[in-house]
Amino acid sequence: MKGDNEIIAALNRLLTGELSAMDQYFLHARMYQDWGLNELFERISHESDDEREHAAKLVQRILFLEGKPDVASREPLNIGEDVQQMLHNDLAYEYKVANNLREVIALCESKRDYQTRNILKVLLEDTESDHMYWLERQLGLIDKLGLQNYLQSQC
Repeated sequence: MKGDNEIIAALNRLLTGELSAMDQYFLHARMYQDWGLNELFERISHESDDEREHAAKLVQRILFLEGKPDVASREPLNIGEDVQQMLHNDLAYEYKVANNLREVIALCESKRDYQTRNILKVLLEDTESDHMYWLERQLGLIDKLGLQNYLQSQC
């Protein structure tokens, strides 16, 4: 099925974002692992896997629309130097991804591509109710418990 070129381009921009987030989470997870923060390693490694799944869904949709998935492009990564900065950087990235998803959902609505819209709504729900929520909660715990107590709970 030949898709709309503007939607395919927008999906490729989303794909770049998901792949970039996957890379950032991958490195942050390995940093947590190196520091002995096993709970954070497990969760952020899982987030990296989730981003790969999101990317796979976008690739499948782009291919279905007879587009060419751009799996080579990446946005600049924001690698943190400590736990709090890493969590902040990941949350900022998730906010950006959510905003981009909302914009492309609106584009799909305007172009009457409801199937692509529905796929993106699932990704947005996952981003908002899982990724963003968890990161916001971790930063809230740091504020309430203090960084040292939080870090002890992550070993």
